[in-house]
Amino acid sequence: MSPVPAIPILVFSDLDGTLIDHATYSWDAAKPALEALRACGGGLIMASSKTGPEIANIRAALGWSHWPAIVENGAGLLPPNGGGLAGSTQYSKLRAILDDTPPALRQYFRGFGDMTAAQVSAATDLDAGQANLAKARAFSEPGLWDGTAEQLDLFMSHLSQHGITAREGGRFLTLSFGQTKADRMAELIAEYQPTHTVALGDAPNDAEMLQTADTGVIVANPHRKALPALKGEETGTIIRTALPGPHGWNAAILGLLIDLNLR
Repeated sequence: MSPVPAIPILVFSDLDGTLIDHATYSWDAAKPALEALRACGGGLIMASSKTGPEIANIRAALGWSHWPAIVENGAGLLPPNGGGLAGSTQYSKLRAILDDTPPALRQYFRGFGDMTAAQVSAATDLDAGQANLAKARAFSEPGLWDGTAEQLDLFMSHLSQHGITAREGGRFLTLSFGQTKADRMAELIAEYQPTHTVALGDAPNDAEMLQTADTGVIVANPHRKALPALKGEETGTIIRTALPGPHGWNAAILGLLIDLNLR
């Protein structure tokens, strides 16, 4: 068996608000860094709360379908060169638990499974086709919370008895059975054994991923509250961008490639 070629740098990236602009859903500003990453033989693994079908389309549009992707906040993996996910019963199980939640608590959470495609479109600014892909859940349930912090504590206390946890992303509260982006990241690092790892994100659900990488990059997002200081910022293993979204992503990756003598 021939040895696996050395990968000089493996980048794990959140999408919305990070590689993709929060308002326009464009990644054009990151194209120079994406091309430089490709030129040096690096890899890009998208890591998002988005579904497999959503990420498959984005991954293909960017020309990175030969790399796997982390979907639904780490609840599943999308294999390389394929648009499908193995069948999972996790989503139906999660929805059944939600249906059994006391109405006094359940009423404050409106998940994608409670919404029509038009309502998902209105909540996300996605077009109708993209909204249908966002509803194609396999592992987790994002939704909007309309209760108080105290009511949320009671809601999650009930769900935790069934193994369900919540992650706060850029826009939604996402329920799942506990897998994280960092869990999947560790699996992929062990598989690909890159020389250097980088993770980029803008939301609380990215924090563990940022702290797992050799270099973590907190990408500025003026549309949300900034992440609090993370362990690693004092030593420089976690940095923050001045520019938002794909502009910040582009500057950070180009700078790191120079620092690592890869550009």
